[in-house]
Amino acid sequence: MTAPESEPAIKPPSPPPSMHDEEALALLRDGTLEVAGRLVEATNMTLYCSVKLGDRSAACVYKPVRGERPLWDFPDGTLAAREVAAFEVSQATGWRIVPPTVYRDGPFGPGMCQLWIDTEREIDLMRLVKSRNPVVRRMAVFDAVVNNADRKGGHLLPLPTGHVYGVDHGVCFSVEDKLRTVLWQWRGKPLAREAVAVLAKLERDIESGSLGRRLRELLTAAEVEATWQRVRRLLDTGVHPYPSEGWPAIPWPPI
Repeated sequence: MTAPESEPAIKPPSPPPSMHDEEALALLRDGTLEVAGRLVEATNMTLYCSVKLGDRSAACVYKPVRGERPLWDFPDGTLAAREVAAFEVSQATGWRIVPPTVYRDGPFGPGMCQLWIDTEREIDLMRLVKSRNPVVRRMAVFDAVVNNADRKGGHLLPLPTGHVYGVDHGVCFSVEDKLRTVLWQWRGKPLAREAVAVLAKLERDIESGSLGRRLRELLTAAEVEATWQRVRRLLDTGVHPYPSEGWPAIPWPPI
């Protein structure tokens, strides 16, 4: 195993959200959804909504299962659950990469509901994608764990605080190696010490903890096992993965 890299001099900042994650999850799970419009550039039906519960309200994204476009390499009707599974892994890392996300019923049936994130519009996404930003590096590790087949630059949501959220995780958790991302600048580089500690915790949580139980509610047993194996492989090698030889390395379009 390659020795992990030392911690960066400045730790990545954590975002000060307008509400705590638990409050946001309760709002998304139990609030009343009202559709305000549709994000027409999205491949699958993606609806911009308001959600209200008591005196709390927020904007959110709602992706109903019935609006998912069939894919040749993922089972029909599973993308919303994969988005929620990605959130569960994100929470287990402590990195808060994925915004609060739930699976719930809505105006067009069951689907994924995720807190809307307002981004820092002045940030150059291409520059961020190519950077050595330690927050983005965390995302590269996360994507290797969940086997993200579609990490485009436009799926990064930078905040004025310096935090970067990631969205659109419907094509994750395949049993086959499908990692396709714009974040290859760390390929073959030793994992940071922080990442090694987080991966060791993930390994335990998937094998015998609450994360494993939750993932088995959202994914197949084979997909959960493959996720555990990816974590184990990262720990064994101690480095960021290289692109697969049998799968395109970069999604199209990249941004």
